[in-house]
Amino acid sequence: MYCTKCGTERGNATVCPNCGHAAVAAQAYAPAAPIPNYLVQSLLVTFCCCMPFGIVALIFAAQVNSKLAAGDVAGAQSASKNARMFCWIGFGLTLILLILSLAFNGAGIYQAIQEGAANR
Repeated sequence: MYCTKCGTERGNATVCPNCGHAAVAAQAYAPAAPIPNYLVQSLLVTFCCCMPFGIVALIFAAQVNSKLAAGDVAGAQSASKNARMFCWIGFGLTLILLILSLAFNGAGIYQAIQEGAANR
């Protein structure tokens, strides 16, 4: 286990050897509901949608389980929230760019058809 104050590995000690912070029972930090890490969604966004936002989402997703293991429930919830947010931003940005691309390509095709019909 790690100290929730300074992050030093304390093993099974009841007091942190580095800062002297008393260990709190693991049940006191257990969240009421499991905290999702959004790792799969982050991987999908990274490889299929928008790599920059996907990488940031992956970083936050990787932090969720380590923060829970250290007893930092608030930090795990924050990392989970940030991972979800960056997944949605990457997906939304990709969707917007796809719609714009289709609209511009469709407009270009329509214009080419109109010019072809006018030249006949």
